[in-house]
Amino acid sequence: MKQALAVAEGQFLQSDSPRLDAELLLAHSLSVERSYLYAYPDRVLSSDVSQRFDELVRRRAQSEPIAYLLGEKSFWDLTLKVSPAVLIPRPETELLVETALGLGDCAASRQVADLGTGSGAIALAVGKSRPRWRITGTDISPDALEIARQNRETLGLGNVAFEEGSWCDVLPGGTMNIIIANPPYIAPDDPHLTLGELRYEPVMALRADFDGYRDLQCIVAQAREKLASGGWLLLEHGYTQQETLLALLRDFGYRDVEGKKDLAGVPRMVQARWPGPVSD
Repeated sequence: MKQALAVAEGQFLQSDSPRLDAELLLAHSLSVERSYLYAYPDRVLSSDVSQRFDELVRRRAQSEPIAYLLGEKSFWDLTLKVSPAVLIPRPETELLVETALGLGDCAASRQVADLGTGSGAIALAVGKSRPRWRITGTDISPDALEIARQNRETLGLGNVAFEEGSWCDVLPGGTMNIIIANPPYIAPDDPHLTLGELRYEPVMALRADFDGYRDLQCIVAQAREKLASGGWLLLEHGYTQQETLLALLRDFGYRDVEGKKDLAGVPRMVQARWPGPVSD
């Protein structure tokens, strides 16, 4: 195994963690935990395992995301199934979960929506942490919803539901205490979309027209009719978009508008409170 790991590590020049990638893929090929590799470093691989591992190494060397190769990704305190049908959950998106949980305690009930839920990461993380809250995740992709529902069943969370629809379309009016979204916000001409790992992820979950603002603007407008009085809207955005988004929220009548940075100090999300019914 030591030689196989060394060879694989040498092929992952594009990775920030080549050794870790090699270990994860080999453990996956063997159907064991990573600790097994340290306990039995001199084990001779069977031909079947070697073939599986070599194929995974080949794909990883072409920048295919490790999460897709393993079929899972950790997020918050969950391990979630993922596939190329869904965006891979990012650690920085946990800021949305942390902020949402800070808007209500365990004892109180809340109606919460997660728009563009993908794998269900945000909805399931909030739902697990707040069992009395009712969470609705929406997505336009049936394939993504299938992954989200499988994750819900694995976790056994009866307070989380998933519905097919675009953004707020399937939500009842004036009922949501919190609406959360991590929508597409990358401009169509951004070269990163065709480079590295991003090119393997669903483009509809990444790219937005109008310089990346199309879906953000749509949600800001739609959420006003779906939020209860005093309800909160939480949005992730690109690192250059915060000031424009804060101004947009104020223009649409939101109050208590605030931007937040992630642990790396990068502007990551905005939160805003809706004061009441939409004026005619």
